[in-house]
Amino acid sequence: MDQAVRSVLAEYETRMAAESQLIESLEFSQMRARRNEFLLPVGPDTAQLLHSLIRSAKSRSILELGTSYGYSTLWLADAARHTDGRVVSLELAGYKAEHAHASLARAGLAERVDIQVGNALETLARLPGPFDLVLIDLWKDLYVACLELVYPKLAPGAFVIADNMLYPAEVRADAVRYQRRIRELEFDSVSLPIGSGIELSCRR
Repeated sequence: MDQAVRSVLAEYETRMAAESQLIESLEFSQMRARRNEFLLPVGPDTAQLLHSLIRSAKSRSILELGTSYGYSTLWLADAARHTDGRVVSLELAGYKAEHAHASLARAGLAERVDIQVGNALETLARLPGPFDLVLIDLWKDLYVACLELVYPKLAPGAFVIADNMLYPAEVRADAVRYQRRIRELEFDSVSLPIGSGIELSCRR
């Protein structure tokens, strides 16, 4: 990871620390009402795992469902640079996509990422695939619907990683529905207590 990437990550991490203190002071209903203000990132431990997984598996076609402000996108793009891969990232909010693109440009990674703005389900239905690795980290009630759409577009042996399986507790029911569904499909899947909890699944 070069200095340009590290510098942009440091900016994200400074913002993450400030937002974490604020979020802890809010009731869940208050946080939910203000959620578009916050990064709500996968966090450094999950990001590092994704980075290592992409590089070790030599994943080249990477899909991110939920760009947000681009923290995880930066990690995915840096890993893709090592595999000569590319990232397609889907985001509903144009202003978040613009922030992410600007950060990627400053890190020298913009050419590795195609950020598509719009409804994730509609955009996902149009994407051709196949994908070697998929990160699912958007609104939790969309997880199962996204899984159904992405499943036919996965390469053999593809990885699917879903965030927020443990926290916040208020969305646990959506997480359980996702975990139940992915275990009904052709995956080897394990829950890991990393970050906010992830479901790491490999298509057989």
